[in-house]
Amino acid sequence: MALVRHDSKEVQFKIVYCGPPSGGKTTNLQYIHRRLDPRLRGDLVSVATDLNRTISFDYLPVHSSEVRGYQTRFQLFTVPGQDVMSSIRENVLAGVDGIVFVADSSPGRYDASISAWEQTCDALRVNALRPDSVPVAFQFNKRDVAGATRPELFDEAFRLRTPSFLSCATTGYQVFATLDYLTALVLKGFHASNVPERSQNSSRVSPAPVETSL
Repeated sequence: MALVRHDSKEVQFKIVYCGPPSGGKTTNLQYIHRRLDPRLRGDLVSVATDLNRTISFDYLPVHSSEVRGYQTRFQLFTVPGQDVMSSIRENVLAGVDGIVFVADSSPGRYDASISAWEQTCDALRVNALRPDSVPVAFQFNKRDVAGATRPELFDEAFRLRTPSFLSCATTGYQVFATLDYLTALVLKGFHASNVPERSQNSSRVSPAPVETSL
């Protein structure tokens, strides 16, 4: 749910990278952070847990137009992939505007990727969000690994009706393409909504539904 800051004339969107442990979520964010102009991004923040870490930063998109006179800012987060970290996953997904789901194409990681998607959907429901109402970009990572899972298997499992992205996050291949696709979906939904009149310094806006892959 976008946060509209009337005092600074800024709209903040929350993007969360989800997926199985060690699937490439953190590598995605680290690559994006390195390649962005330092003047347009915040610091990379890492919060360690016993089993994993959550990292985040925010940035001003270079080519994104203003929304009714308001500058857009995207906040990017990762969530832990371990089963036991469900409470952290639920907290991070609260108020999410869009999800990049990073599936692990490595041999033997297919089931973990499917399970991680089911956990993501459960966390959305805990936050009173329907999984089919949240814009999602599916990224099939580690395509450089020998014996990588066939994309068709992921397509069938996730019942995709929209593009997916075959990526190698360590080299940056398709990393920005995935993010650009998702931010376009998020902005499309927001443009279809109504920015409230200024009655306080900030307010929340629920985007209009956007057709997703689910």
